[in-house]
Amino acid sequence: MASLKELKGRINSVKSTQKITKAKQMVAAAKLRKAQAAAEAARPYASRLAAVMGSIAGKVAGQDSAPLLMRGTGSNQRHLLVVVNTDKGLCGGLNSNIVKEAKLQARALEAAGKDVAFYLVGKKGRAPLKREYPNAKTNGYDTSMVRTPGFDEASAIAHELIALFEAGKFDVAHLVAPKFKSALQQDPITAQLIPVPTQTAASTMEAVTEYEPSEEEILEALLPRYVTTQVFGALLEREASEQGASMTAMDNATRNAGELIQKLTIQYNRSRQAAITTELIEIIAGAEAL
Repeated sequence: MASLKELKGRINSVKSTQKITKAKQMVAAAKLRKAQAAAEAARPYASRLAAVMGSIAGKVAGQDSAPLLMRGTGSNQRHLLVVVNTDKGLCGGLNSNIVKEAKLQARALEAAGKDVAFYLVGKKGRAPLKREYPNAKTNGYDTSMVRTPGFDEASAIAHELIALFEAGKFDVAHLVAPKFKSALQQDPITAQLIPVPTQTAASTMEAVTEYEPSEEEILEALLPRYVTTQVFGALLEREASEQGASMTAMDNATRNAGELIQKLTIQYNRSRQAAITTELIEIIAGAEAL
């Protein structure tokens, strides 16, 4: 049985931990409001860009003159999984869920006889994926040196992915990233990134609008912008998801610490009472012996 000194030390230690988790919860809650607003504000822009691009792409889809980013390489063998994790921990099961989704996609592709490579954004997903797929080709982009990754970082990632695609390093790229729904729910999703999905262009296939310059020239400019926007949206969703998951995890940790403090305090009081009782018995016994 633990001594009174040990119990008191454990209580003080848990109280210190509780103060830290409470502070982190408050910081995450403050950051969440801004991150959530940014993620939600970017969604209409991405949707509108996809619609505009779709109205143009509908005229050239399936043609040899279509840009490479839309028509693809003509092969479906080499797949690249662009996995967006956080750089920091203490955010519950967010990163493990993203890694789990990436592994599910990789296994499904391998089962279909495809070659799989990874492009990793964020520190937390690298170790488990490299451990399970040591022979897979792996590239990545380090966002840990930036306080809040923004459009510049998304543009750099998109340009590197497009360069790899144009160099023939992969045929299809899939974006695996969290989707923020609430502080309690951040679900990982997988979406095709490159070639730009043709269903993006399917809604206005019969558009009669005439464009100048040509549709191909406009798409040459819009397609890289679309890829950048998708990556930027994933970074914003990651930030909101991280803060929401962190706030929830720290709230749970604070509550658990409070419950543990209560149990330890009860144990301490009982042990203290038992020690006092034992001491009184010894004093009475000593007095009777005299």
